[in-house]
Amino acid sequence: MSSSITVLPAIPLRERVSVVVLVLLVHAGLVFVWMMQPAQPKLAVNEMSVSVAMQQAAVIQPQAEPPLPKVQAKTVRTDTPVIRRVVNEAADDVAQPVVSAPPAPAVTTPATVAAAPVVDSEPDYKASYLNNPRPAYPMVARRMGWQGRVILNVEVLSEGACGAVNVLHSSGHEVLDNAAMNTVKSWRFVPASHAGRVVTQWFKVPIVFSLEDNAV
Repeated sequence: MSSSITVLPAIPLRERVSVVVLVLLVHAGLVFVWMMQPAQPKLAVNEMSVSVAMQQAAVIQPQAEPPLPKVQAKTVRTDTPVIRRVVNEAADDVAQPVVSAPPAPAVTTPATVAAAPVVDSEPDYKASYLNNPRPAYPMVARRMGWQGRVILNVEVLSEGACGAVNVLHSSGHEVLDNAAMNTVKSWRFVPASHAGRVVTQWFKVPIVFSLEDNAV
């Protein structure tokens, strides 16, 4: 009975070296990837819990008072002349009546009168005693049928006079805006008040030019 032995072909040295190098590269790559992983940050506990029980425990407990030392009673003889004289003088002092001083008169404090609240006010141009004239409707605007509403930004001085004036919103027609500005510059105002004092303040004055109702 014959047995046959299969002989495997020999692996060339170059291929074996290549396999070893490949295995080493794979291991080196795994080690490199593991080292490049970021370290897990440590969780920082940043909270404070304070309860009523903790606050009560933090209060310093009062210390018990130390016991008073015992005083031994000593028998004192009162039959001697010196002791009898001291006892008699003490008895005389106790027997003297105590005169109390008369009570001091009560001092009455006058009641404080509550001050009236100070109300701030805005400038005013509609008071009847100011006699502010209405802007004249320009003749060219009447002929052209121009109408509109202009809002002026007016600086009302603390003495009630008009300071600077500029157009905040135009009526769409310069002739109407100029007519309103020229008239308002001659107006008198009731100045604004703040904390009980008159102050200079900017104020918005709307003026409507209408062919049906020419009113301020």
